[in-house]
Amino acid sequence: MSWQLHDMSERPRMLVLVSRFGHCLNDLLYRHGIGALRAEIPAIVSNHPDFADLAASNGIEFRHLPIDESDPAGKDRQETALLQLIDALAIDLVVLARYMQVLSPKVVGRLEGRAINIHHGLLPSFKGAKPYQQAFDRGVKVIGATAHYVTSDLDEGPIISQAVASVDHAAGPERLAAIGRDVECRALARAVEWHLEQRVFLNGAKTVVFSS
Repeated sequence: MSWQLHDMSERPRMLVLVSRFGHCLNDLLYRHGIGALRAEIPAIVSNHPDFADLAASNGIEFRHLPIDESDPAGKDRQETALLQLIDALAIDLVVLARYMQVLSPKVVGRLEGRAINIHHGLLPSFKGAKPYQQAFDRGVKVIGATAHYVTSDLDEGPIISQAVASVDHAAGPERLAAIGRDVECRALARAVEWHLEQRVFLNGAKTVVFSS
């Protein structure tokens, strides 16, 4: 048996990664601001500059780490800088709040058990572009989201939290996407909260979660 002892008075240090969809980032920052997430957020990292002002308004450092798509080594250099930042800031948990980059095995290996991702619950049925349009075209009746630990198997890591919402024929693609954003926020926030409170235990390909 392996075991760990944690001082719950100490706040884990959390790094948030985001691209151009800010709903999950906004939700996490709000929850952090009201004390619902017991963590320190020393920095927000993005491959785009869009949320620099949002980070500043919350008194959090913003790091823009772009990826030079024209350079074959651009992604590797960006991830090296990311890992260096994680080490320099002594990060305990990395949260991918709609960070739209696939992490390389190099990064995934370093972050095993301490990186959480969120994706819409339409996978694997509706892959690729415009998943909510695809869902509308097929007449889905439930919209969901899954928060999970990051592994080398894309979007297939051990599940921590899921959220769903019922929909009907009256909801068009834009309404489905709006509902999807809400459930993504709920599922991710719950997973992050449980992880920070040491309620989640990895058990092979799945997790055991001790809820309150």
